[in-house]
Amino acid sequence: MPERRPRADAVRNREAVLAAADRLFARSDSPEHVSMADIAAEAGVGKGTLFRGFGDRTGLIQALYEARLDPIRRTVAEGPHPLGPGTPPVQRAAAVLDALLCFKLDHRHLSLALEEAATGSPYGAEHYDWWHGTLRGVLAEIPGFDGSDFAAHALLATVRADLVDHLAGRRNIPRERLRADLATYTTKVLNSP
Repeated sequence: MPERRPRADAVRNREAVLAAADRLFARSDSPEHVSMADIAAEAGVGKGTLFRGFGDRTGLIQALYEARLDPIRRTVAEGPHPLGPGTPPVQRAAAVLDALLCFKLDHRHLSLALEEAATGSPYGAEHYDWWHGTLRGVLAEIPGFDGSDFAAHALLATVRADLVDHLAGRRNIPRERLRADLATYTTKVLNSP
């Protein structure tokens, strides 16, 4: 049986909902203040449309996060780019972490909302396993580097959404300084004996 394609109005509604949620999370002081009713009103659809399309608030946040993250994932998997295959592993690991940091800086409130939806921890979020597996695989390619599983967890902790929000939002550390500090730290960790 051929796969059914979604109706054109369902596709439009989905895109309108994702765009509305993106705008609301970007403008919000706190992710928990953005409700499904707010998103439905901003998108010009009924709340039922949201629940049918995404299940619940967490499902909506995950769908939005995945949609925004998908281009980075494709680049990591396919290259050519410092993120992609063929780049020396220390440089690639630093590039993966830099891409994730930039993503979280660009989507701070969305990232916070996703981590909060996963019971306050990034480790329960579906995307975390992908990032961990990707980084662990890159670290395993570094000659003589042991403990890639734990190291991947530890390095991913440097770009937790709550830490990024604290440093960029509360401490007002500029983006380029955060990126430079992360690159320096990552290089020191990965080049240590």
